[in-house]
Order: sequence, then C-alpha cells, then structure tokens
Amino acid sequence: MKKGLVVLVVLVVIALILGSSFISRRNQMAIKREAVNAAWAQVDVVLQRRADLIPNLVETVKGFAVQEQTVFGELARARAAYLSAGSPAEKIAANGKMDGALLKFLTLTENYPQLKSNENFLRLQDELAGTENRIAVERRRYNEVVQDYNTFIAIFPNSLVASMSGFARNDAYFKTEEGARQAPKVNFDYGNKPATPAPAPAKP
Repeated sequence: MKKGLVVLVVLVVIALILGSSFISRRNQMAIKREAVNAAWAQVDVVLQRRADLIPNLVETVKGFAVQEQTVFGELARARAAYLSAGSPAEKIAANGKMDGALLKFLTLTENYPQLKSNENFLRLQDELAGTENRIAVERRRYNEVVQDYNTFIAIFPNSLVASMSGFARNDAYFKTEEGARQAPKVNFDYGNKPATPAPAPAKP
C-alpha cells in the first residue's frame, strides 16, 4: 500500500512538471505570436502611409508629364490592389507589385528635371523618402520576429505543444526574389551631372 502511494505521488509530481512545462511553452508561443502581430501593425502603418502619399505625388507629376498615362495607371492599380488586400500575406504580395510600379514611376520622373523647382513635389519627395526608410526598418524587424516565432514552435518538444495548441507556422514573410523586385530608391537629384566636354576641333 505504501509503495503504491509513493508511485502515485511520483506520477502526480511528473504530471505537474509536464503540465507546468506545457503551460510555460504555450505562454511563450502566445507572447511571440503577439509580437508578430505587433510588428505587422507597425509595417501596415508605414505601408498605408506610402499608399496615402501616392495620389498626391501622381497628381503633381501629371502636371509635367500628362502623357505618361501607362505608368500612372499601373501605379494606381497596384495601390488599389494593396488597399483591397486583407491578410498580411495578401498585403505583402500586393506591396511587392506596388514596389515595382513605384520604381517605374520614380524612374519616369527623372526625365522631368523641372519638377525640382516644384515645392509641392519636393515636399512629397521628402515625405516619401522618409517613409521608404521607415518601411525598410519595420519590414526587417517584422521578418526577424516572424523567424523567431517560427523557429521556436519548430523545436522539439515545442512542436508538440504547438500542434496541440493550434500554433501554426507563419509564412507571411517579406521576400526579395532575385531579379523580380527592387525596393524603390527615392532620388531626385537633377541637374548635377557633369557636363560632357565638347569635342576638340579637327586639326587642319
């Protein structure tokens, strides 16, 4: 009888240890998942800020380059796709297309150096440059937090706890595919190229 009681006590202690470990790991997963959500919220804010800047930027450029309707239309469609996206994965995919459209648009503006004298354009250019820098910072931080979460739930025995508690891998990363997408670089430094020297006169 006494021996059976000892065995029971040992089993209860083991169960308490396992239960405590399970709860602790589950709580850590919940904390890391909330960190992912918080990091995404910061990304979403700066991406939305960029989307809000685009219409005013396009309207300003149209005054100087009204004939560039193809580029304007592509950027407008990319922005609309981003605004209509729902989940982080959908927004990340739409943002990749907006990156490409914005890159074409910014390249286009380099053909119109007179924009450099437009105060409204210069103000929007500064706001866009600051927003792009913030996007780069928040995007990198988000990827790091997602990777930390995914790594944690993949390690044994965490993987068992995750499976039993409904914690799934998050594949909504920002990815840069080689040759497919470039992050827009805002550079409107017109008129500073060195002049091409005139050819030397032919000798008689």
